[in-house]
Order: sequence, then structure tokens, then C-alpha cells
Amino acid sequence: MKTVPFGPTGIRVPNVVAGMMRIAGDTDEQIRALYTASREAGIDFFDHADLYGFNHPGGGFHLCERRFADALRLTPAEREQITLQTKTSIVDDPWGYDQSYEHIVTSAEESLKALGTDYLDVLLLHRPDALVEPEEVARAFDHLESSGKVRAFGVSNHTPRQIDLLKTAVTQPIVVNQVQLSITHATIITQGLSSNMVGQDDSITRDGGGVVDHARLGKITLQAWSPFQKGFQEGVFLGSPDYPELNAELDRLAAKYQVTPTAIAVAWITRHPAGMQVVLGTTKPQRVADAAAGSDIPLTRGEWYGLVRAAGHHVP
Repeated sequence: MKTVPFGPTGIRVPNVVAGMMRIAGDTDEQIRALYTASREAGIDFFDHADLYGFNHPGGGFHLCERRFADALRLTPAEREQITLQTKTSIVDDPWGYDQSYEHIVTSAEESLKALGTDYLDVLLLHRPDALVEPEEVARAFDHLESSGKVRAFGVSNHTPRQIDLLKTAVTQPIVVNQVQLSITHATIITQGLSSNMVGQDDSITRDGGGVVDHARLGKITLQAWSPFQKGFQEGVFLGSPDYPELNAELDRLAAKYQVTPTAIAVAWITRHPAGMQVVLGTTKPQRVADAAAGSDIPLTRGEWYGLVRAAGHHVP
């Protein structure tokens, strides 16, 4: 498993992450099998959110965190071997966002309890809060860090300017920005390729200007969620009749490198020099193994750009 720098921390982490978004309805045995497959593949980084499981029958906020802890019952020594990341700031009644001091601290403390741990390795702000006051966030981060409850902080789905705004008050490094990215949902990359080209959809800036370049300049690790999705909640492109050319190219490269198309889709992201992490959402142990095989596949420039074109993006 290839590792990448984790922000400016000096720590290196695997470039594939096991996402725990969908484990709410799984049995203890299924969760343990998923965890074991992840560890055997070299993945020791697990992604959660307070939100995950909230809409599961009989569930609620922090459900997936609780299921993870209850199923695994990690010893203190085992806990030290893994990275636990969770998120906060989404509220559901009514639906919206809350990055107040009180909400961030309360949510983080509830995550600690749900996960059965004394500390979180990473806490992310899940989505931008239009009513954010950076000083409130800074006060929450300071409290959580000084009390030893959170070791590192980041964001998810934030634009460069939203991060810069937080940094006017937050003193801790923003180590992560978790954003949606797949070969087909690749605007944060393809808008740079088609910059200043009238009439090209890929030339439209949708993220406030250069998420990838901003992250590289600021030593922020990008984490790619929904790495196999066509677009926002539109199903996967793997095997989809909507993308015959892309799937043909994925199949060709999979045969060349003796892996599955899933691994090639992962490799397209991990090949980027930004040193991104791919966040998996599967609960199937075999799919974890298939995806992890793409961690360090050395796609050539021609193969990488060929996938961009096959996905329907404009390469001038």
C-alpha cells in the first residue's frame, strides 16, 4: 500500500481509506470482515461522520460510529495502530449546518463516546456553513486540541476561499479537504485543463478557483469521496452503458496490469501528484481488496489522459 504525506504533519498515511458510511445495517461479523480485509490490504485509516446512519431504521446520529466500536472492541494497542477520522457540522432538524463552538465540541465528544476512544485522530467540518464565524471554529478546535480529544483538523467539500476564511482565526493546520472526485466527476481537475475555453463545460469554475492547486500549495491532503460515481448520486460508472468508451479503456488497462477495473479507477486518482487519498464506500471485503490493488499502479501519462478523454472530458 502506497503512503502519502498527511498535510504538513510529517505523518504518512495510506492512499486508500476505508469509509464506514454504510455499515449501519451490517452484523458484527460483517463489520469485522470488512475491517480485517482493510487491514490485510494495508488500510489502517477509517473514515466516519456523526451523520452516518442517521436515516437507518431505529438509528440516529453516531450510529455507524457505535456499530464500528461495538463490532470490533479494539484493545488500546489495536486502537493505536489505526487512524480514526470523523466529521461534524450537518444537522437534520431542520436540515442545515452548524459550525458553532457548542455544536462542534458536543458532536466531537459524542463521537468519542460512540467510537469508544479517548481521542480522534482527525475531525473534519463536513460541509461549509454559510453562517460560520471562524473565531467560533477556532475556539472549538483549540479546546478539543488542548484537552487531547482531537489531534488534527480538516474540512470536507470546502472551496479554497472558505478554507482561507477559516484560517484567519484557526491556528491549527487544515490537514484535509475531502471532496467528491472520480474519473467522470472530475471538475476539480478538468476545469484546469480547459481553462479559458469558451463553450467547454469543463472550463467552468465551480469550486471557487483551484481546489487541487490550492491544496498542493497549502500542503492540504485531498481525500476523494465517491471515487466510482458517475456524478452526484447518479450511480457508478463501472460497467455502466452510459460510459462504453471509458469501460472499454478500464477493461484494457485492467488486463494489462492484471487487476480489476475498480483498481484502475483508483489508480487514476492516486496517480495524481497531489498525493490524494481515495475514500471507499463499499462494505464488501473483496471490493476493498480490488480497490486497494490500485494504490500504486504506475499509470503512464498517456494512460491517465486516455481515461480523461474516455470519460468524455475535453483535453484540448
